Amino acid sequence: MISKKILNFLMALMLVPALCWADVINIKQDAPQKYVVQKGDTLWDISKMYLDKPWLWPELWRTNVHIQNPHLIYPGDELSLSQNEQGEMVLELSRQEAKTEIKMSPQGSKLVKEPDPIPALPWSVIKPFIEDDQIMQLVDYERHPYILGNQDGSVLFASNDLTLSKASRSYQSNFKVLRKQNEIYDLSGNFIGLQIRHVANAEAVDADLDNQRLVKIEDANYEVKRGDRLVPDENNMPTSIMLSAAQEQRGYIIDDLEQHRLLGKYNVVIIDLGAAQVSAGMVMGIYTNGPNIIDDEKPKYKGENDPLANAFIMDSDIIQPALKIGEIIVFKVFEKASYALITKSSKVIKRGAIVAKP
Repeated sequence: MISKKILNFLMALMLVPALCWADVINIKQDAPQKYVVQKGDTLWDISKMYLDKPWLWPELWRTNVHIQNPHLIYPGDELSLSQNEQGEMVLELSRQEAKTEIKMSPQGSKLVKEPDPIPALPWSVIKPFIEDDQIMQLVDYERHPYILGNQDGSVLFASNDLTLSKASRSYQSNFKVLRKQNEIYDLSGNFIGLQIRHVANAEAVDADLDNQRLVKIEDANYEVKRGDRLVPDENNMPTSIMLSAAQEQRGYIIDDLEQHRLLGKYNVVIIDLGAAQVSAGMVMGIYTNGPNIIDDEKPKYKGENDPLANAFIMDSDIIQPALKIGEIIVFKVFEKASYALITKSSKVIKRGAIVAKP
C-alpha cells in the first residue's frame, strides 16, 4: 500500500500539468494591427505584444507562404494582423528589399554584410553567459593544459603577459583561459558539473619546447592564475533560437549564475535538465508548492515552530498544489544542465522551484 506521504507527493507533481491549459492561440485585445520592427526589438517582446503565450508565435504564420522561418524577422519589416478565410487570425509581413552594407577591409577589398535578424532574447542580458560561462564535466575540464607560471615568478597575469603552460594536443593557436568557479549539484546532492568562467584569451607563441608551450595572455576579463586551463577557442555562438513549449519535461531550478538567493525577471538560472531533455528556445513555466501544511486540530505550516521538522515528511502533511509564478526560456544547453533566462515572474523565485510545461 502506498503511504500517504508518497501519495501526497505524487499528487503535487500531477498538479503541475493540470494547471496548464491547452495551447490555444489567443490574440491580445491591444495587439497592434500593424507594427514596424525596430532595431533593438527582440522576437520575444514582439511575440508578447500579440500573444498571451509567446511561444505559439510560429502558429500566427501558418498560412503565410512568404515567410519560411517566423523566427527570422528584420528591422524594417511591417507586420499586419488579419483574419484568413477560415476565421483564423494570422500575421502577414511586408518586407522591403534587404539593404546590404558595404565596408572596406584593411586590405582595401569590399566586404558585403547582410542585415542581421532581430534576436530572440535580449542579447545584452544573455551575451556574457553565452560567451563567458559554461558547465563542464570534471574529466573534460582536467584534460586541458594549464598555466604554469612565467619568468618573473608571478602568480597573477594580465593582458600582454607571456606565460608558460603545459603543452596542448591541439594545433590551434588561439585559446580561451578558463577557471573552475564552483561545483553544481542537483536538489538531491548529485554532482551535475563544474561552473566554468572565461577569464581571458590567449595566443600561442612559436617556441622550440617539448612538453611546455609559451602563450601570451590577451583580453583579460580577470587576472589569470596558475592552474587556469587553456581550451581551444571555438565559436559556440548560436545562429538562432527557435521558440517551442516544453511538453513532458519537468525539472528544478538548482542554481543561478549571479549568486542571488532571490530571483526575478532577467536573472539567469541553472536548471537540472540537459541536452537530452531540452533545447535552446524552449519555454517553461515556473511553479512553486509553498510550505507543507500539518493537518492537525490547529493547522500550521511545516517547520513553523521547529525548522528541523522540515527534514521529515509525516503522513499528516498536506503538500500544496504547484502554482505558476513565472516563465523561463532555455538559451544554452549542456550535458546535464542548462542556462535559462527568467522572462516573467509574479513572485520572488527561489532555488528549488519547479520548471515544467508553460
